[in-house]
Amino acid sequence: MRWKVHSERDLYRDQWVHVASADVELPDGRHLDHRIIRTAAPGAGLAVVTDNKVLLMWRHRFVTDTWGWEIPHGSIRPGEDPADAAAREAEEETGWRPERPIHPLVYSQPSPGLMTSEHHIFKANAATYIGPPKDGFESDKVEWVPVADIPELINKKQIVAGTTLVALLYLLTTQTTAG
Repeated sequence: MRWKVHSERDLYRDQWVHVASADVELPDGRHLDHRIIRTAAPGAGLAVVTDNKVLLMWRHRFVTDTWGWEIPHGSIRPGEDPADAAAREAEEETGWRPERPIHPLVYSQPSPGLMTSEHHIFKANAATYIGPPKDGFESDKVEWVPVADIPELINKKQIVAGTTLVALLYLLTTQTTAG
């Protein structure tokens, strides 16, 4: 069943986000005043996995005032290839340069009922340390975490970011089913 949008009005807009209100008609004829969040650019992330370990960043998220492990992830610049963006973000945020080839892992729309955000997640099988992260403010530490520890870290709520969860759970599922 398709919902029909009759009109839309801006509530807020800046360089990162556009918030709108839409008059939406449901299939049964009722109307909703529904909020829409449009993000400025799609995102790209990278799971670097080598020797059964994944490269993760331990970071604080001020919005939720929580700490957790995350894969490197950031915005895709206009005209930039998503795989190149994922590699660039990984290098800037961790100080590790992913080795090519980089393969698509999974695509995600974190909350399609509310926002337009798109996340292109890739996988690299190796990386070379090139020095401290360019964006050192992104995390307190960068570590190679055993893939086998991922379920326990999720249970302990040390991995909660949606994009990281999608990437790592997909990675675990495909490793389990591939063998």
